Amino acid sequence: MHDDTSTTTAPAIPGWRLIISDTGRFWAIRNRAFPRTALRAGAEPTVDADTFEEVREAVAEQEEKARTAVEGVSS
Repeated sequence: MHDDTSTTTAPAIPGWRLIISDTGRFWAIRNRAFPRTALRAGAEPTVDADTFEEVREAVAEQEEKARTAVEGVSS
């Protein structure tokens, strides 16, 4: 017997929950809170964009901002 069900996988960003609105806008929400130092440095735990590629870039920017802030404190 042949199963015709689709096995399409949704895009994912590790450590972030991805939501696609009914208008097609992409939202990413971090699964775990950023450290306070990162938040004070301006890291945003929620980002949005028009495409998956753009939201992935926005996530990378926030992760880098957080990493830089935390490393600055521990140096």
